[in-house]
Order: sequence, then C-alpha cells, then structure tokens
Amino acid sequence: MLEVRYGQNGSVCGVNAIRGQNLKAVPGRVSGCGIQKPVQITEISGVKLSTPAMVDCGTAKALHSWIEKGAKPSVGRLGGGLAQLEVAASYVCRPRNNQAGAKISEHGRGRAIDISAVLLENGTRITVLEGWNDPVRGPLMRKLHRAGCGPFGTVLGPESDVYHRDHFHFDTARYRSGSYCR
Repeated sequence: MLEVRYGQNGSVCGVNAIRGQNLKAVPGRVSGCGIQKPVQITEISGVKLSTPAMVDCGTAKALHSWIEKGAKPSVGRLGGGLAQLEVAASYVCRPRNNQAGAKISEHGRGRAIDISAVLLENGTRITVLEGWNDPVRGPLMRKLHRAGCGPFGTVLGPESDVYHRDHFHFDTARYRSGSYCR
C-alpha cells in the first residue's frame, strides 16, 4: 500500500496550482523502473485529470507549464474553456511501446504522461484519435501537440508511429538536450 503525504492545501511539488498527494517511493519491479519521490496529481490550474496520474515532480511541473502556456491558450473560450484531460497512462513499469526487449519506457520512471482527449466546460470531448485529422478540430489538436514541445523532452502523437495514433505522449526524458517532437 502506498503511503500518502499531503502537501500544503492539497498542493504538491511546491506549486499551489498542482493538486494531489505526495507518495512514498515506488521501487521498480525490474531494473530501471521506479520513482524516488512520486506524486499523484488530480488537478492542475483548475483542469481536472480523468484519473489520478502518478509521476515525478518534474513531469507534474512540465504538465503545469503545458496547461498554462499551451493548452489553455490554445483552447481559449471554445466550449467554455478547458475542463479536463483524459489520462491514458502515467506510471507503469514496462518497456517502450510494450514491446518485449525494448528499453524501459519513461512511464516506468514516472517521467511520462499520455493524454488521449480534452474535455471542455460544455461537455464537448475531443479525442486525439478522432480530432487529429478532423477539418474543424484538427488545428486545435495540432496546436496542443506543438505546445508540448518545450516543456517536455519528448512529444509523440499520431504522426510519430502507430503506437501513438490515439494519444499524446509527453515525457521529461533528461538525456536529451532540447525537445524531440513527432
């Protein structure tokens, strides 16, 4: 069972806008996995997550930056504004793309989050899978994707490969200089 430690007023990572819980270290079940100082985030800057996401603070802060500087401005007032992000994955100890023999995914280090859809205040749900090539919603999805390049070290989406056709993969891989965006 995970030990839960609450931050001040429910905030974590030293940022009031990042809401969630501090958790006890998660040891990896295989070499290369685990998180020393995990947090479970539920909301950032008033934008709820569909399911709590377990990540490290670097990833939580990058997501905060993306929401504030990219997602919210891109969505603007459309549908009343951004209300929620659908989380497809956060921490899970597994190889890249779930392919046997591949290197450990950044998900296995708590440095990645996958977003499959955005929900607007009026209830409109825009998925990466259906929105990417949509003539009306496509431009918004592409703006959201591009906005991740900078806060995150790696940004993958529908045009990167078949594994990412239905979500945005954002990670804070620390071995690169600059963002890798596909």
